[in-house]
Amino acid sequence: MIPLPDFANKRVAVMGLGLAGLSTARALTRSGADVLAWDDNPVGRKQAQDAGITIADLSVLEWTADLPLILTPGIPHKLPVAHPVAAAARAAHADIWCDVELLARSIRAATYVSITGTNGKSTTTALIGHVLASAGWKVQVGGNLGPPVLDLKALEADGVYVLELSSYQLERIFSLRSSVAILLNVTDDHLDRHGGLGGYVDAKRRLFELTTPDAILIIGIDEPLAEELATDAEDAGRTVIRISGEVPVDGGVGIRHGLLRDDTGESKDDAIDLGGATALRGSHNHQNAAAAWAACRILGVDPAAITDGLVSFPGLPHRQELVAHAIRHGKAVAFINDSKATNAASAGRALSSYDNIFWIAGGRGKDDGYDALAPGLDNLKAAFLIGEDASTIAAYLNRTVPALPVTCAETLDMAIEMAAVAALAPEAPAESVILLSPACASFDQFKNFGARGDVFRAMSQATLAVAEGA
Repeated sequence: MIPLPDFANKRVAVMGLGLAGLSTARALTRSGADVLAWDDNPVGRKQAQDAGITIADLSVLEWTADLPLILTPGIPHKLPVAHPVAAAARAAHADIWCDVELLARSIRAATYVSITGTNGKSTTTALIGHVLASAGWKVQVGGNLGPPVLDLKALEADGVYVLELSSYQLERIFSLRSSVAILLNVTDDHLDRHGGLGGYVDAKRRLFELTTPDAILIIGIDEPLAEELATDAEDAGRTVIRISGEVPVDGGVGIRHGLLRDDTGESKDDAIDLGGATALRGSHNHQNAAAAWAACRILGVDPAAITDGLVSFPGLPHRQELVAHAIRHGKAVAFINDSKATNAASAGRALSSYDNIFWIAGGRGKDDGYDALAPGLDNLKAAFLIGEDASTIAAYLNRTVPALPVTCAETLDMAIEMAAVAALAPEAPAESVILLSPACASFDQFKNFGARGDVFRAMSQATLAVAEGA
């Protein structure tokens, strides 16, 4: 756990006692802070009490400017409607931070690599961490991905923190100084939280401010908004390495015929055949690989070690995760869990990565619609839709690919069963994929995308077991 000596004997308020909030309250308490913690959910309050943390109703607290509020990223402090506790803290001109701010204030000697983007940031974060660890570096990985940052190990000057940062977190970080900052892409997402696309772009752009003076910015150019930000950063005198998962990049890192090409130095040779990196399929994952390559080269990792790390990367749970595979009745079927694809842009990337897809999608829809699915729709053999937005997705598919068989299956278990029957039918292709890539949030039927993916994994394996018995 990260020590926080600067907060000894100081009052600190913590609002939201989920995984990150409880970690923050624990770290502050162990560091001698006077912690006042609250969660609107009594279950969260009980967990904190059991951990020896002081519970105080922050809604009736008399706020002052010298009382910082550590606010769980998911709780809004401005839009669409500020939580009452956050509104009271802002009215008193109190600082509102997240746990990453506490890490940055307390561990200053280590190197920081920060990653953000609408899609791909979890994979890129985990991939960089995997490459560094495989190469023998002292590295800790966390943030929006994995363990809360204050549960990580304290590192010295020879250590590297690799942090995934969401737009919610970026609004509440001020002291972070990353040596390498990666912006993968920017597409419509979380618009209600940021007051529209402009506010969302501004939140992502904050990543560039949270850097050392000589930091290198790695920016994807496969979406126009991110490419504009790359140009703006260069015009402001920043050092930028452009990356792409689709084309070669002069002076950057890109892709040519499935080969990763590093054009940042004197050598312009193809660096690695990404066909050997089986967990990094598709152009979006090629961009993630390009980002990881560029970041690790900046840090000084040997190219051969980076190559080995890319090839050995196992992938992430719920991100194009192969959860079951079998041959039944002469048909080879792979079940792919991409539950983390909670928007159309992310799901569209998955649809572009496979052939002969029996697609399971749906849930609670987002404001950005489904047009971003279009590039991968030709790979579909059938769609099985679930959740609140099933009828909306069905209407979109009926307009866009009218010949595609579309079934509203309502629940995930029904969708899996129907997809398996279709994929194993005599007229089905010899090789196919049953892909859960919802393009929607999970909250209509599941606690989170992880719970949705866990159900898909278990039921896919059970479905194949039944087919084996038959």
